[in-house]
Amino acid sequence: MFKKDNRQESKQRRHLRVRKKVSGTAERPRLCVYRSEKNIYAQIIDDVAQKTLVAASSLDKDFQEKIGSNKESAKIVGEAIAKKAIEKGIKQVVFDRGGYIYHGRIKELAEGAREAGLEF
Repeated sequence: MFKKDNRQESKQRRHLRVRKKVSGTAERPRLCVYRSEKNIYAQIIDDVAQKTLVAASSLDKDFQEKIGSNKESAKIVGEAIAKKAIEKGIKQVVFDRGGYIYHGRIKELAEGAREAGLEF
């Protein structure tokens, strides 16, 4: 019989495969995405200095229009992180989808960030 893969282990394997290739520098930091069932989070990270430069999530104080983690709120979080990044002088990033499929909420967050001015 076939053994069914655990979803968490499969996601972790995909994430490690992506992280082998994707790394953030001071010139092009990494835009890392995490999604839970209820919320979505995004961080811009400089892996060389091991520092989080900018962070945004659907739990932020200024994020009161849409509650939760649907496509609309993911797009708003993408726009918010792009605005914060541009204020800090970050224009180009490397996108780290975190082992998630580039689909749905992850895609909306990326498109929101692109529309607000981030390049990746």
